[in-house]
Amino acid sequence: MKAGWKDTALQDVCLKTAQWKPRKEHRDGFFYIDVSSVSNDTYSIVSPQAIAGETAPGRARKIVHAHDVIYATIRPTLKRIALVPPEYDNHIVSTAFCVVRANREKAVPEYLYFSLLSDTVSASIADAQHGASYPAVRDKDIFKQAISLPPLPEQKKIAAVLLRIQQAIETQDKIIQSLRALKKSTMQHLFTHGLRGEKTKMTEIGEIPESWDVVPVSEVREFLQYGTSRRCTLTPKGVAVLRIPNVIGGKIDTTEIKYADVSAVEHDRFELRGGDVLFVRTNGQKRYVGRTAVYRDSPTHAMFASYLIRARLNQDQMRPGFLQLYTEAEQGRAQLSGRATPASDGKFNINTKTINSILIPLPSLTEQDRITEHLAAIAATLEHHESKKAALQALFKTTLNRLMTGDIRAENLAVDVGTMEGRA
Repeated sequence: MKAGWKDTALQDVCLKTAQWKPRKEHRDGFFYIDVSSVSNDTYSIVSPQAIAGETAPGRARKIVHAHDVIYATIRPTLKRIALVPPEYDNHIVSTAFCVVRANREKAVPEYLYFSLLSDTVSASIADAQHGASYPAVRDKDIFKQAISLPPLPEQKKIAAVLLRIQQAIETQDKIIQSLRALKKSTMQHLFTHGLRGEKTKMTEIGEIPESWDVVPVSEVREFLQYGTSRRCTLTPKGVAVLRIPNVIGGKIDTTEIKYADVSAVEHDRFELRGGDVLFVRTNGQKRYVGRTAVYRDSPTHAMFASYLIRARLNQDQMRPGFLQLYTEAEQGRAQLSGRATPASDGKFNINTKTINSILIPLPSLTEQDRITEHLAAIAATLEHHESKKAALQALFKTTLNRLMTGDIRAENLAVDVGTMEGRA
């Protein structure tokens, strides 16, 4: 323990809060913050509901003020924690939140917020949860948590450092959301009007440029194939096998790869080739069925699992990247997820017959390439900012936990959020 720091129960540095009593206190309307209104990515309030007082749900009871901390007691390991900003002062949150209000003579509100986000306190709260199918904690479980409390001036310095990193994360998040919206609107425009702004015509898949054709996938593919049912493990032995979690965001995600020990014959049968398009054929959520990615030789000599379908295209007619982008656009998504059928296990499925029958636009190869390149430039910028955000989040977590244990001191810490490095 650093000099001047002390361990104290959270309840000893907090003030009592109040509940709204609808029968005694009339409200025309207010912002209602429920558990789904709090992001466990940015640890902030993102989508409160504006509701009339007379339509308030039964759980809309806890009054919050600016700088209160709200902590979701349902499934606490999800860490739905937020600091209440001034615009939601005197509004209402769900009874599923514990409201933490700092006694400012003893604690800085932002410091308590970051304490509750720290790994040590989060793990202790997780240990207190009860209920297997609906895990939760009580308000008193949170208030009895021990926190390390430095003097008020140091609390302010620690909070300032962490808020600066958090603000940089929020900036990246806003850029990412803008770029995602740009990509979506650009795809919609390009698959409707093309790059040349030519006249359009109405077809079975909607409005498209006059020079484009519409064909089923069956006319531009060489073959479709289901993947291997071979059992896979994380042990890096044998051949890499791509699975549903590897087909995400329109690309192959190699964060977690599983492997299978297979014969040469089986490997030859299921080995992927650069340009193969992988379709997710089953998912518990209908909107995720039919998402795609193009295999680009990484990991090398990989196979693919049975819950995926491989499409090998005739690239003299259809570029893999163009097809993938169309399946990501609204027009393509509507055809794929829209045709997914429910199964007895609660999942939704498509099959090779479904993929064969999907109608797709067919511009010239030159225009396919130019559209793909145009959207790839947006995607590359988006990926750059997603990487910056991830690096800042890693910096935030490391800095948070070291500051909260006194391992590093705020006055000795230089944080450069531009280069995303922290130095003690």
